[in-house]
Amino acid sequence: MQPLTINSKGDIQIDINQVRIDILHGIRECTDRGLTQTAKWLAELNFSLKDHKIVYETPPTAYDDGISLEEKEAYTLARSYFDCQEYDRAAHFLDNCTSPKCIFLHKYSHYMSSEKKRLDNATDLGSENTESTQVLLDLLSYFKANRNNLDGYLLYLEGVVLKKLDLRSQAVTVLQAAVAAAPTLWAAWVELAGLANEYEALDSLQLPKHWMMYFFAAHAFVELKLSEQALEAYMVLVAAGFEKSNYVTAQMAIAHHDRRDVDSSLALFRELYVNDPYRLDNWDVYSHLLYLKEKRMELANLAQRAVSIDKYRVETCCVIGNYYSLRSEHQKAVIYFQRALSLDPQYLSAWILMGHEFIELQNSNAAIQCYRQAIDVNRNDYRAWNGLGQAYEILGLNGYCIYYYSRAAQLKPDDSRMLVSLGEAYEKMDKIPNALKCYYKAHSTGDIEGMALFKLAKLYEKSNMPNSAAAAYTAACQDPANAGSKELPAAQRYLAQYYLRFSLLDHAAHYAYKCLEHESTKEAGKNILKTISEKRSSATSSQPAVEDLPEAIKNVSTVSISHDTPKTPLPSPNVTPDNFSTPVFTRKNSKYKM
Repeated sequence: MQPLTINSKGDIQIDINQVRIDILHGIRECTDRGLTQTAKWLAELNFSLKDHKIVYETPPTAYDDGISLEEKEAYTLARSYFDCQEYDRAAHFLDNCTSPKCIFLHKYSHYMSSEKKRLDNATDLGSENTESTQVLLDLLSYFKANRNNLDGYLLYLEGVVLKKLDLRSQAVTVLQAAVAAAPTLWAAWVELAGLANEYEALDSLQLPKHWMMYFFAAHAFVELKLSEQALEAYMVLVAAGFEKSNYVTAQMAIAHHDRRDVDSSLALFRELYVNDPYRLDNWDVYSHLLYLKEKRMELANLAQRAVSIDKYRVETCCVIGNYYSLRSEHQKAVIYFQRALSLDPQYLSAWILMGHEFIELQNSNAAIQCYRQAIDVNRNDYRAWNGLGQAYEILGLNGYCIYYYSRAAQLKPDDSRMLVSLGEAYEKMDKIPNALKCYYKAHSTGDIEGMALFKLAKLYEKSNMPNSAAAAYTAACQDPANAGSKELPAAQRYLAQYYLRFSLLDHAAHYAYKCLEHESTKEAGKNILKTISEKRSSATSSQPAVEDLPEAIKNVSTVSISHDTPKTPLPSPNVTPDNFSTPVFTRKNSKYKM
């Protein structure tokens, strides 16, 4: 799929004039078929390009909807019923129609009717909706029987049916044919992105060389949490002429949110709010950012605004739920997340956020059910797997924790939090080598919470490896990001005692004085300083041979203690390090609801 690759310069050529012609054609086609969400997306994109006037090479001809005169009245009636969500009536009046748009609306009405009935019956406990499954199977039989007569829109509907029946590989093949036949059908691109569960699968797709492919690539990167690639792709689109698109701005804000750049994401969402104050899309992410920054008043205003616009939107329910969560009213938050799910059972964020609230309420069983539902919606979201790990950790089932944390770490390899949690689970099961590897990898990845080195040092200390423990504690103490850590006093006390054992009195005194700055280690620091004073006053005390020290301590004894971060790489935790140092990482605000 060569056109998917965006070069480092980002110089793609998109003919904006042709884009506008394609968009207007797509809006008419989707509107005639009742695909309102795709028509809305195209209309918003068209509005962002309003400054680019359309120039036709030849005068445009009158629009032909392709519906025969005999079927016009039936189509108009059925379309009105479809818009009123009377899907069975719409399908009934299109039974004998043969025009392509009538056939699509007929089949789409059957599909929408079955989905509506399935959602309506979802509250009946223990009921299994076999009727909905039968409708899907009937549609699939029709598509197979008319394989050579399917246009791009019917291929899209077939792909949706296959996905509903969990025939994912077949759905991918059909949806690729759909986007090739109808490139402006954004809904087909979105469904295809949801089926590409990793970058390799995304790169293997056979897609048309069309300008929509760049929007698909950027959207897929966001879905896969590949934030850097997503931002790069959207910057390319901005440079190509889509800088005024609210959709592009919102997607860039989500990408910044996924890479934990809260301030940049908030700035973009505030810009969106000014440009389109009634746009509720993605306000669930916006409210989550305000939750992270503890902007209670701004979040309250956003909730009031959302209710005044549409109180029955899932985004509104999530905004209110986040507001109550920030106020620690977790039971009320659960109620609003449940309301969101009653409106849309496939709404991923609500399942995950409700799971978080049940964790706060110490209801692990309910949290597990929420996270499992989230995985059913999207198996590639690391938050659900990590939430399951947390829930089973509360229940003390560390074997399950290891499995779920491992899955989360695979989906989000650049996030140290899952690795630290995985290391803790291994440590509880006395799998010390595995725990050491996890802590080391969390440190090497870029420790978000600043805990990996301290846990690594404690585990070395627990495993009777004092030299490695001292090296890890030294690296942790020298990292400026750990200046306010609650683990710092114990680390300084250990280092003071360690250096005192080798009679490196200057270094022992340095860390002993650091101990005096904390109440928990003040007495230990005084005792160590007293011992140092006695050693220095004793003229008969002999200094141990430097050869008895590990190499890391020899190096420390020859230079003054520096707070600069060493630049040599961190060695493997499986051997005693000769020179332990800390790579430089930029740490972002990490107050995430995990």
